[in-house]
Amino acid sequence: MYSENIPIHCFTKKDLILLFLFIKNMYRSERQFRDEPEINSTERKNDSEDTELRFASCQSLWAQIKLETEKIQEDLNKQLLDNLVSFLRRSHSEFQEKTTEWSCQMKSREIPTAALVLGVNVTDHDMTFKSLSEVLQDDITPYVALLEAKDCPGIKNLMQKLMGQLMNCCIDIDEDSFEDDSHVQVSQNKIRCSMTSLINWYKSVMKKTDSETTRKKRNSSSRHWQSPPVVVIFKDMESFTTKVLQDFIVISSHHIRELPLALIFGIATSPMIIHSLLPHSVSSLLCIELFQSLSCKEHLSTIIDKLLLTAWCPFKLGEKVLKVLINIFLYHDFSVQNFIKGFQLCVVEHFYSQPLSVLCCELVDAKKRVNTLSHNQCENIRRLPSFRRYVESQVSENQIALLTSDSFLKEVTQKLLEDLQLYHENYVSVLRCLHVFTSSLPKYPLGKQIRELHCACLENQVWETEEYESSLQLARMLNKSDLVTMLQQCVEIFVSSSGKEFDKTVEKLKEFLTQFQELEVAEAFEEDVSVSSEKELQKKTDLYHLQKTLLELKESRRSKKLTKFEMLRFEVVDYVDSLVRNYLVPADHKTLYEVVYFNTASVLRGHLNAAPRTALHTALNNPYCYLKNQAFKSDGGSISNKAPDICIAYKLHLECGRLINLVDWLEAFSTVVMAVEGPKADAASSDQVDHIIYARFIQAVSELIFLGFIKPSKQKTDHVARLTWGGC
Repeated sequence: MYSENIPIHCFTKKDLILLFLFIKNMYRSERQFRDEPEINSTERKNDSEDTELRFASCQSLWAQIKLETEKIQEDLNKQLLDNLVSFLRRSHSEFQEKTTEWSCQMKSREIPTAALVLGVNVTDHDMTFKSLSEVLQDDITPYVALLEAKDCPGIKNLMQKLMGQLMNCCIDIDEDSFEDDSHVQVSQNKIRCSMTSLINWYKSVMKKTDSETTRKKRNSSSRHWQSPPVVVIFKDMESFTTKVLQDFIVISSHHIRELPLALIFGIATSPMIIHSLLPHSVSSLLCIELFQSLSCKEHLSTIIDKLLLTAWCPFKLGEKVLKVLINIFLYHDFSVQNFIKGFQLCVVEHFYSQPLSVLCCELVDAKKRVNTLSHNQCENIRRLPSFRRYVESQVSENQIALLTSDSFLKEVTQKLLEDLQLYHENYVSVLRCLHVFTSSLPKYPLGKQIRELHCACLENQVWETEEYESSLQLARMLNKSDLVTMLQQCVEIFVSSSGKEFDKTVEKLKEFLTQFQELEVAEAFEEDVSVSSEKELQKKTDLYHLQKTLLELKESRRSKKLTKFEMLRFEVVDYVDSLVRNYLVPADHKTLYEVVYFNTASVLRGHLNAAPRTALHTALNNPYCYLKNQAFKSDGGSISNKAPDICIAYKLHLECGRLINLVDWLEAFSTVVMAVEGPKADAASSDQVDHIIYARFIQAVSELIFLGFIKPSKQKTDHVARLTWGGC
């Protein structure tokens, strides 16, 4: 914080912008503390009792979440990385064979190239390339270079970056050195950045390695290959200029027999970009193989499935917060990393704003912490809306005990935390079972992804929605094979779940499967009987018996009696419906859900979906809101003469029309600023004061021009044009 003794006009333009835009979060808690009633000062003091414990819990929980997300992403990329490694193995084996056949020699001029299509989520590419580089350096070759288009505007810069990363040193470009000659000058300060010098360096390294190998037997478990290839990764191929790529590929193809080179193109759009950037004469020098990573939506679905829809993670996201994060992902950047960062922000904000988040941990630790709660923390529990509803549902004796006895409250809190943990375990299993039935229905009334079904269940009682009713109607028309497959999947879900209440459910589902098997046998027997009856009907030529039989068939069609299969199908759907009504109750209906659920979507939206124009208008129009300096406080629409110069100029410009006269604006600015000095100001120093005020005014106007509020006008030289209206 800047000292109040320093004149505000001494701030630089950068200081003002940083001060006005980013100081909001630093003083948000202090502003809430000052604006809240005086009774909350005690609560603030009580909240600080377990601040260290909440901070430690937040760090521990996020460490587990981060480890789990990294493991998930590693598993998702494992297949892709394994395919790339096998591709490099095949290409390198052809280099080591050194055959003399004409076809092989022609093919040997081609550079092995992997076209890696990663998708438009560019912010996630860094992590993928980092994992790829680590795998290559661990299993294949220590010579891996990652190149970006911003660092390689020309072929000289590309060679400089390439050789610098391979040699692990800083290389200066010699303007006259980029020539393909056999003479190489190597010194401590300057290296010729050419393909010849790179080949000579590679040969010298290989000779050194071979000499060490002869002195000492090579370990059979060596992690690198003999004569390992040089892998060059172009992280953003679309951003490279065509000339740079063409020159590098053509030069490399002439030396491919001397330098085992392999290229990896990182592609965000389509593999056709290779043929768009490179002519056929250049692309024919590449032996291209296509590799496709999983889509970012599949990554997100896996993250949500294994991170949010699990019982091991005590922290949960509310429906509104989860929708904000998913909408940002789907409509802004498709970035899984940004989704994880948003999830991290939710964790930090929950532990910061919720005093009872100290209980957001494993059930065993939460029970121990409940026993150590102070009286003030017990009062925080009593203030929770969900706990108030619970108290109102109890008998009068228990109500009095819950509101007066801390020991009784702690016992009940432990029981409620157990119920909440059991609710989460059962909720996840039944949710997956319902998703099995609804994910294959036509038009997907409850969504195709499990995250959509999860949001619908968190929002309200899902069985009261029209989408749920239509899903049940469609489920009652499923065929036998699909229904049996779904029941088998549900049995696997409930058997693998940690919930202890699903033993009877598993038995009931297995009973349904048995009935379907018996039904198949019965239907086969009925088919035989019907065939024999039809044969008998064909044998009967009597008109009376024929008419009687036809009338019986007509009456049976009119009555439309349900078959055994239809009755069993209705019974299965009704049983699944009963599970949904029992276990998929919205989280906000459970007591103490505030302890583990974060549902303040407005706070998250304010952090992730910033509104800089509104924040800037607030800072300039009311600097007290952010700076908390009593001298800047003003009543109504008055202008404080102690406010920063840019704030005074901004508020004065709001009173003007489309064109602002600089002379009038300067006089008004001078009047406001001079009000602090009063009529007793020394007349001898008036000229000096006028120059200082004029300089301050010019600085304020230039800052408003920089921020985009005004611009010079071509109509009148002594006027500026206003660019913003409506107070922002």
